[in-house]
Amino acid sequence: MADLVSGGAIGIPFTILYEVIKEVVVKTSMFQPLLDELNSKIDALKPLIDEIDKYNKVLDRREEELRDFKMQMEKGPELIRKCSNLSRWKSYKKYKYSNQLLELQNSLQNLLFILSVQQARDVKANLVATKNVENVAQRVDANVVELKEKGMNIMKETLDEVKNLGTMVQQIDMKGEVKDQIDCEVPEPTLVTVGLNVPLRELKMKLLRDPKVSMLVLTAPGGCGKTTLATKFCQDEEVKDKFKNNIFFVTVSKKSNFNLIVQGLHQRKSADIPTFQDEATAVKWLHKFLKEGQNHVLLVLDDVWSESKYLLEKFDEVKMPNFKILVTSRSQFPEYGSIYHLKTLNERDSMTLFRHSASLEDGQWNNLARKIVAPCKGYPLAIKVVGKSLRGKPIEFWKKREKEWSKGDSIIDSETEVLLRLKSSLDALDEKEAIIRDCFLDLASFPEDERIPVAVLIDMWAELYEKLDEDFLAVANLYELTNRSLADLVVTRKETMGDDDYYSEHFVTQHGLLRQLAVYQAKLDPSKKRLIIGNFGDNLPKCLTEQKHQPIKPRLLSISSDGTFSTNLHNIQLADVEVLVLNFNTQNYALPEFVENMYNLKVLIVTNHGFVPAELSNFHLLDSLPNLKRIRLERVSIPSITKHRIQLKSLKKISLFMCSIGQAFSNCSFQISDALPNLEEMNVDYCNDLVELPDDLCSLVRLKKISITNCHKLSALPREIGKLDKLEVLRLRSCTDLAKLPCSVKNLVSLNFLDISDCFSIVELPEDFGELSSLTKINMRQCSRLQELPLSVWDLEQLEEVVCDEETEGLWEPFLPRLCNVVVRAVKEEFSLDWLQKLQS
Repeated sequence: MADLVSGGAIGIPFTILYEVIKEVVVKTSMFQPLLDELNSKIDALKPLIDEIDKYNKVLDRREEELRDFKMQMEKGPELIRKCSNLSRWKSYKKYKYSNQLLELQNSLQNLLFILSVQQARDVKANLVATKNVENVAQRVDANVVELKEKGMNIMKETLDEVKNLGTMVQQIDMKGEVKDQIDCEVPEPTLVTVGLNVPLRELKMKLLRDPKVSMLVLTAPGGCGKTTLATKFCQDEEVKDKFKNNIFFVTVSKKSNFNLIVQGLHQRKSADIPTFQDEATAVKWLHKFLKEGQNHVLLVLDDVWSESKYLLEKFDEVKMPNFKILVTSRSQFPEYGSIYHLKTLNERDSMTLFRHSASLEDGQWNNLARKIVAPCKGYPLAIKVVGKSLRGKPIEFWKKREKEWSKGDSIIDSETEVLLRLKSSLDALDEKEAIIRDCFLDLASFPEDERIPVAVLIDMWAELYEKLDEDFLAVANLYELTNRSLADLVVTRKETMGDDDYYSEHFVTQHGLLRQLAVYQAKLDPSKKRLIIGNFGDNLPKCLTEQKHQPIKPRLLSISSDGTFSTNLHNIQLADVEVLVLNFNTQNYALPEFVENMYNLKVLIVTNHGFVPAELSNFHLLDSLPNLKRIRLERVSIPSITKHRIQLKSLKKISLFMCSIGQAFSNCSFQISDALPNLEEMNVDYCNDLVELPDDLCSLVRLKKISITNCHKLSALPREIGKLDKLEVLRLRSCTDLAKLPCSVKNLVSLNFLDISDCFSIVELPEDFGELSSLTKINMRQCSRLQELPLSVWDLEQLEEVVCDEETEGLWEPFLPRLCNVVVRAVKEEFSLDWLQKLQS
């Protein structure tokens, strides 16, 4: 073992690594931040390695640990040379090499720590030996006084050396073991902060003036300035005046210890550090500490990850009026406290921060700077990193950067620090949470800055993931993404919170850099489960169009284009595609010819992001797809797809959103029942020119759900709608011109939910309404013209819940004595414009 761990064995690979880093660090720009960090690590290690070489010391460590260090250092030179030779067109390998550089950096950091500990232990050993020399010297004859003086000199030098080691020695006991400690001091404030005055004022309103708030979670994605704001809060004069010297700031690791944090609080008040037998003892001491104290106490738990969630649970047990907790985290932890979302910077603050980071004078290169700042999307970390990278550079470098980004290059591709900070949120997900990561990557299938309808994601995920085969499971997964600040879930009408599986008012928004991260990660996925093609038109990479390249087999294919996408994708196994997402912004769009080869296609999402419904051609290509189950069309002219006869035998669900209906049903060249024989669900939303539904709809005998919402001109339902004896859900929300329900609705023997909310024109329900023997829930909120209920309501024996408003609530009072199992719930109308604010930010 001595040969392995001697200075020579470690020193030789270290010397090679040292020389390679010194050579490459001045030549390579792509990995500059990481290489600079490695450079500082080897500079700190060199004197320690040199000392080991000089005295041929043997380190008192386990053989396996040092062998790992030796192997890491031997691999280091090859890795660094690969980084220096990496060309820009192979930047997809950048993340892989970045992670390997981080591993090398961590290995050197651990080695530095071990050698520093070893040095401290050697010093202590010398100190013990020196004390022995002093004892001997006191017993010897005066003739050897010179020996004593020499020993005292050695001891003095040794004590000076120990003092210089400072904290390191204090953390090491006589056995050489390192003691854990928690630093509770507030960090020094950042010299320049922008855009935090309003958030600071709002934090003070919540934590200082709202007695109901004992714990506040300050949440945002990584790099948004959470720690900076928390530090600024602690340094605020009003905060310091309230909490005095009882402000504790703890940076929480991913696996923190509750007892250690409480010990840290005690240490600030006393020199003695107690040892708690268990967490219950620590909780008891904290209770006592807070009760005895006269002043208010503020505890900041900074950078709390989901792995440390239990800490919040423990501190939540110690709620007291004089104890406030501020948590910063990428997760929201809604069960433990009030939530404050830190927004990104506006354009003015972004420019201020950028000018400071780039050392740019006011007005200097202003237009160019604004173009460079725009892709940062108000992200403080991205702005600072980009500004620092351009500081002191000639204007030609600035123009080069602006041109690269104008062509579609991503900040994620060019700035490793931004990539690593954002991706750490994904790295924190364990194997059990892999589906959350997959769903995050799927969000990249949609254009930047566009809100994504939750209904679309429900369709996609129901077919891609077995665990998300029900609507509420997909939405629960979206809440997981929201809680981790990886996306935002917004609801435009608060009363539609999903208790009846209605998600048409639910949307997902995502910060631009997070979408870039999703696109970047999708590219790196070795399995290529998803392929996202941006606005390239026919100008695609050769790896997708040339047959000589190895084929890829995506399950999800997303194509965004400004017009017809006609390129043949030779290198894609089209038969494996299960979900096809087509995004465009044009008045005329043709389904790509290769669609007819997607034999396993299950979901088709067609979205026109323009303002006018588009003419859609080539729809007949879907005729040949035997597994197509779900179709969603947005802003599409329906008459354009009914010109040719089609038959989609496997289709189970069709959704039309903001489509133009016109005379599509009356002039259709085929019967709907022939085209969609197995249809089970139909959703029509915001189709403003829909006046009536075709009578042929009543022949779709497999229909289980009909949802016609926000179609204000719809005036009547088919008279024979009662033929749909398998229909379970009939939703007619916000069909304001609908005057009545057909008498045949009484024959809907399977109907369990009826929604006629916001149908202002309905004045009465059918006399035989009570024959709906399976009806368990009815929503009749805002049916303001409805003056009375038919007596047959007495017969609704299965009815459990009525949702209404204060005006219609009284209509049910005469029936409640007999309908003893019915709960009548009056709700208030609530609208939310949060999604507008999120898009603007």
